[in-house]
Amino acid sequence: MSKMKTKSGAKKRFKLTASGLVKSGQAGKRHGMIKRTKKQIRNKRGTTVLSPQDAKIIKKFLPNGL
Repeated sequence: MSKMKTKSGAKKRFKLTASGLVKSGQAGKRHGMIKRTKKQIRNKRGTTVLSPQDAKIIKKFLPNGL
């Protein structure tokens, strides 16, 4: 049986925490900042932890826990 390959798009976008949660960048910061409030722009900095439903899907693409 061959080894399962990691999806290269997923390894660039997601990281697993030590407790097994999935971290990703915040959505909504690419363009259109003039429409957003200052509070929204501040809160979109950094990373966020995905919901369990989304994390379950992403973990299939990261078999080795990269």
